[in-house]
Amino acid sequence: MTTHGLDAQLKIYATALEPGGRYDWPISVDEWARRARERLADGPWWYVEGGAGQESTMRANREAFYRWRIRSRMLRNVEDRDLTIELFGRRLPAPFLLAPVGVQSIVHPDAELAVGRAAAAHGVPFVLSTVSSVPMERVAEAMGDAPRWFQLYPGRDPEVVASMISRAEQSGYSALVVTVDTTMLGWREHDLANAYLPFLQGQGLANYLTDPVFRSRLARPPEEDMAAAIQHFLAVYVNPAFTWEHLTSIRRQTRLPLLVKGITHPEDARRAFDLGADAVVISNHGGRQVDGGVAALDALVEVREALGPDQTLLMDSGIRCAADVVKALALGARAVLVGRPYIYALAVGGEAGVRQWIAHSLAELDLQMALAGYRSAGEIDRSCVVRAEP
Repeated sequence: MTTHGLDAQLKIYATALEPGGRYDWPISVDEWARRARERLADGPWWYVEGGAGQESTMRANREAFYRWRIRSRMLRNVEDRDLTIELFGRRLPAPFLLAPVGVQSIVHPDAELAVGRAAAAHGVPFVLSTVSSVPMERVAEAMGDAPRWFQLYPGRDPEVVASMISRAEQSGYSALVVTVDTTMLGWREHDLANAYLPFLQGQGLANYLTDPVFRSRLARPPEEDMAAAIQHFLAVYVNPAFTWEHLTSIRRQTRLPLLVKGITHPEDARRAFDLGADAVVISNHGGRQVDGGVAALDALVEVREALGPDQTLLMDSGIRCAADVVKALALGARAVLVGRPYIYALAVGGEAGVRQWIAHSLAELDLQMALAGYRSAGEIDRSCVVRAEP
């Protein structure tokens, strides 16, 4: 039985009885974002917050959630509640994970180490980005036995890709998330206006600079010629020629559960499963790649209707609160991944900030589900939401 919601509420309210009588952590995602903005320069802030082009995909992601309303059921016994789900043979504390977000050192010096430790404290899986600021082995060490997945950008050098996969397996990452929507960077107007790409400063390259295959491609080690290492990274880390045949090769290289991330079309989802994917992550990269794209939640509805109930779908892009999580579960997601909100928390308070954000998220989801009449994530289905009138 979970009591996340009541416990968190009472803890916050009780601060009024203490000297000073004020709870200092943000509550709403908007307040987390506001405080993060106060701490970050324009370059890092817009790298996190901005989207592709006119950012219409970002707006569509949020607007899609407003088109669905939760249909509450009353007079149900919800005293005993359970947020946990089982995914790939492991029991997880809630149906959400921390999405892969790269280059976290631009918002806090402890970067992915802070996030990994915070996630481990709650047992929530952390999906580490290929372009992390800390090598995957150090993050794994910081997380101990806690669940962690590795997100892979399949770049131009297949031997570097194979080395990354092998390192992730050896470091205890329990799933491989292959991102297929970033074969090149989107037209991100804020980043271009700020002339800000953290990779050019050597940030986000930790997994490459510690990779033996990548290092073998360099005339001199990065410690002696960082500029050359950065240029080689820029030449190989994405691959516009990446196709289904390449994805099939990756499937053959690992026995880890394979998730294909960045799918919005039902036929692409079907093809991913046909080649052996264990799950598909419905995602438009938080609106950072294609402007004018379909909202991720709308894509989730289409893909679930096309594929039926049996295939495992996850979803990200636009999740901001517990109501969004419930709607995504109702419309076909097994779990969701959340990105920008925990990065705000990292900027505001490092590891402690991310711990608080996760605690708040678990509490809000517990209350949201219970007050809507649902005792567990397994009870949430299509009947739990209704399409709002236009």
